[in-house]
Amino acid sequence: MSNAPISPAHAYEVLLAGNKRFVENNHQHPNQDAAYRASLAPGQRPFAVLFGCSDSRLAAEIIFDQGLGDLFVVRTAGQVTGPEVLGSIEYGVGVLGAPLVVVLGHDSCGAVTAARQTVIEGAAPPGFIRDIVERVTPSVLAARAEGETEVDGIVDVHIQRTTDLLLERSTLLAKEVEAGRCAVVGLCYHLTDGTVREVGNRGLTPRSTEA
Repeated sequence: MSNAPISPAHAYEVLLAGNKRFVENNHQHPNQDAAYRASLAPGQRPFAVLFGCSDSRLAAEIIFDQGLGDLFVVRTAGQVTGPEVLGSIEYGVGVLGAPLVVVLGHDSCGAVTAARQTVIEGAAPPGFIRDIVERVTPSVLAARAEGETEVDGIVDVHIQRTTDLLLERSTLLAKEVEAGRCAVVGLCYHLTDGTVREVGNRGLTPRSTEA
C-alpha cells in the first residue's frame, strides 16, 4: 500500500480487497520485505486505524492481507474503550493522518458471551475481567431491549454502539468525519470462513461501501 494520503472510501476498498484475498487464499503478503521495512524507519503513514478485539484469531494484518506500516492497530478484549484507546485512535487519525477507522468485532465473542452470562446469572467474573464485562454489559442490555438475546446478535449491537461511542467521546474524530477526511466503519469478522460483514458506518456513502 502506498504511503500517499488516500480517501476514506479508497482506504475501505483496499481493506476489503485484502480480506477477499485472505478468504480466497490468494495472499500477497505486501510490504513485508527488508527494503520496505527499512524505508519505514523514518516514519509511518498507515491508511487505516483498526480497533479490534484482542482475540488471537483476529490478527489484523493477516485477515486483511496487509503489511508493515499499513495498519495502526489498537486491540482490547471485546474492543472495549477507555482513555488509552481513544487517545491511540486519535493519534492514528490526527497525527498519522489515517482516513479510516475500523471497529472490528467477531462472532462467538468471549467478552460478549461473558457479559450476556453475567446479565442472565447476576454473577460477575473476578479481577479486571469484571471491568471488561461491565463495559460490554450496556450493549447486552441495549440488544435485549431490541429483542435480541443471542450472542452474535449482541455482537452486532456492540460493534455499532462502539462505533457511535468513538464519535460521541472523541471531538477530534467527530470533526474529521464531519469534514469528510475520515470515516468510521463497524465490521464483524466470521471465524469460520474469514469474511467480514459491515455492521454500520459513519462517513461513507452507500455507494462507497459496496464491496
